[in-house]
Amino acid sequence: MKIIRDPQETQQLGLFWNSQGLKVGLVPTMGYLHDGHLSLIDEAKKRCDRVFVSIFVNPTQFGPNEDLDRYPRDFARDEALCEEHGVDAVFYPTPESMYAPDFSTWVHEDSLSQTLCGASRPVHFRGVTTVVTKLFNITQCRLAVFGKKDAQQALIICRMVRDLNLPVEIVMAPLVREADGLALSSRNKFLSADEHQRALALSRAVREVERLYGAGERSAEKLLAAARVILEPSGGRIDYVEMMARDNLRPLATLDRPALFALAVFFGQTRLIDNCFLG
Repeated sequence: MKIIRDPQETQQLGLFWNSQGLKVGLVPTMGYLHDGHLSLIDEAKKRCDRVFVSIFVNPTQFGPNEDLDRYPRDFARDEALCEEHGVDAVFYPTPESMYAPDFSTWVHEDSLSQTLCGASRPVHFRGVTTVVTKLFNITQCRLAVFGKKDAQQALIICRMVRDLNLPVEIVMAPLVREADGLALSSRNKFLSADEHQRALALSRAVREVERLYGAGERSAEKLLAAARVILEPSGGRIDYVEMMARDNLRPLATLDRPALFALAVFFGQTRLIDNCFLG
């Protein structure tokens, strides 16, 4: 397994693999890998001849008061896990190699990124779409795997690829949970034992919405009310609890087409998200 820090060297490897007729895949991560990331790597391995994993805590997707400096990092562990799962190359750049001091070119998605996490984290998705475009160009991948846990992000990347005619197939892989139901996240390590226990309300709310939808409920108001009954006693600070149309991420009153139920809640200083696709 190669570990490459230089974007140009990484690009040359991707171009070489493509010239050999090999299908090149990418799993973009910010490191501190968990079983959710590893499931994305395994999915890429099934579909591709060569797989890059990028490990880069991207500063441009963090707002001024967010957790960039405390975001967990453990490259030695990440390297071992990538090796164990058959990754061919890890791209592990520095911020300085990704962003020149006078960097001034951004990729904007101006529709799907306006709601949910985009409403409360206004610079976040500009940073995501820009760095993902750069990673596509640097690795020369033809397939990239994103997790449904970051559902809005995945839908935005799909829209960006479509709108900009990027030659990359996007695969959305299933959300992976801890044994107790909490959606896997690198930020889970910041939770105290009490916060972790209270955060289980997120997955309980998701399961209740799925249950009610499966029983025939189509009123967004009733589904959201049922979720709030579970969430509010947990003592978390709710950022949002929303039912959105999957195609445009705008609020739905009646679930008469594919929908995304999504929520974001703070426990202490830690912001957690969860979701499910309906229909």
